[in-house]
Amino acid sequence: MNHDTPLSVPPRRIVLLALTVLCLASALFALRRPLMMSAPRCLAGQWHGCLDTFNGVVLLALAALPLSALVVWALARRRRAAGAGAAWRRSLAEVGLVHGTVPFLWLTLMPGAGAGTVPGRVSLVPLRDLVAMGPLGIAGNLLVFAALGAFAPMRFAAVASVPRILALGAGCSVLVETAQYVLWLDRVSSVDDVLVNATGALLAALATRRWWRTGAAVPSDRPRPVPARTA
Repeated sequence: MNHDTPLSVPPRRIVLLALTVLCLASALFALRRPLMMSAPRCLAGQWHGCLDTFNGVVLLALAALPLSALVVWALARRRRAAGAGAAWRRSLAEVGLVHGTVPFLWLTLMPGAGAGTVPGRVSLVPLRDLVAMGPLGIAGNLLVFAALGAFAPMRFAAVASVPRILALGAGCSVLVETAQYVLWLDRVSSVDDVLVNATGALLAALATRRWWRTGAAVPSDRPRPVPARTA
């Protein structure tokens, strides 16, 4: 027996999956008490205390994860049956794009206490509001369009480049900040929010770069032709 044979290294995908599960489990453990505070109202279908709070929205997003996974499986199975290429990648990107973006948009556009009465406020001086955000605020802004940056280039080859993802994140953030100002949501429309949101989209895009959809790397989405049988 050769004792000098090196141990086999686990595949990179398994390691990444294990790290992702570990991070999610750690986050859930740390946030278990605040999240469970909104559980009774969410289960009762009450707006106040559930959909108008950070804890309630996050709790519903986590509870919907099994449903999103089921949708990914159904879409991928249907596409594979039709012979489409990259069925799992396309399905995961589409569902992840929606599931990872809608809850953060809801939180960003959530009205403040003076919504409808306090005029919109604008902060156009770069980096001035970062101190006021704090670590939690910066982390939250980085996540607003993180799913967009991670999954959009996996699904759409037209945005599969660093400058385009950065422009997409910044453009979507500008639309959100404009909506906050126009709708009088009692929120500050800040250029720093745009910068941090776009940075979050870019960082998430770089994390999924090896799975980006490019014309040379991903098979065609059209059904594969079935070879004719010869007699």
